[in-house]
Amino acid sequence: MTQPAAPASDALVLQGACAALSGKRVLHDLTLQLQERRIGIIGRNGSGKSTLLRLLAGLIAPETGSVRVAGLDPARARKEMLGQIGILFQNPDHQILFPTADEELAFGLIQMGLPKAQAQAQVRALLAEHGRSHWQGVPVSSLSQGQRHWLCLQAVLLMQPRTILLDEPFAGLDLPTQARLARAFAALPQRLITITHDPASLAGSDRVIWIEAGRVAADGPPAAVLPQFESEMHRLGGLDADADLPG
Repeated sequence: MTQPAAPASDALVLQGACAALSGKRVLHDLTLQLQERRIGIIGRNGSGKSTLLRLLAGLIAPETGSVRVAGLDPARARKEMLGQIGILFQNPDHQILFPTADEELAFGLIQMGLPKAQAQAQVRALLAEHGRSHWQGVPVSSLSQGQRHWLCLQAVLLMQPRTILLDEPFAGLDLPTQARLARAFAALPQRLITITHDPASLAGSDRVIWIEAGRVAADGPPAAVLPQFESEMHRLGGLDADADLPG
C-alpha cells in the first residue's frame, strides 16, 4: 500500500480506510491526502462518494483503517471538528434542526462555547449585513429551498471551519439560485470538497477524485480525470442492461 506524504497541518488524511453501511462494505481501502483548496469527488449514484463525505465529517467511523483531520479523529473529536469541518447536505431539511432562522444560525456558535447572547448578536449582525434583518424569528418552514441552502451555508460559515464538505450542492435548485451559490462558493477562502455526479461543476477544481464501487478509479487534475469519467459514463449509457450499476 502506498504511504501518503507527510500531511499539511490541516490536511484530511485517510489511511487504508474502509466503511460499511448496514453490514455491506461501501468503501474499500482508501488512502488519500486531501489538502488542495478545491477538490471534487465524482462518481455515479451508489459509488460511495456520499459515504466518503460522511467519513471525512466524522458522522461515521471507518470499519478499518483511519481518518484524520488536522491530526484528529473526526468521529471522536466532535467539538474540535466544529472549527475544522463544515458540511452542507444535499437536502437542507436534513441539516436544519431549529424552527426559526436565527435559532438555526446561532446553534453552531453556542455548541462551540460562545455565550448565547454573543451568538445571537453575531446572528443579528450577519442578517443585517445581508439585508435580511427581517429573518429574525422567521419560521424556517416559510423559506424557499434556495433560502434554506443559504441559511445552512451561513450557519456553517459562522463557525469558520477550515474545510467545507458540499454534498451535491446544486441539486434541485433553479439556475439563478445555482449561479448565486456558485459565486458564494467561489469567494470562500476555505477548502471546498464537492461531492457530485456532474463533471461540468468540477472543471475549475484543483483536483478531482473519481470513486467507482467504493474505490479510487482515477485521481488528478480535472483535465485528466473528467474526460475518463465522461467516456466511461457514455460507454455505460450505451449498454442495454443495468447489471453494472452499483448496489
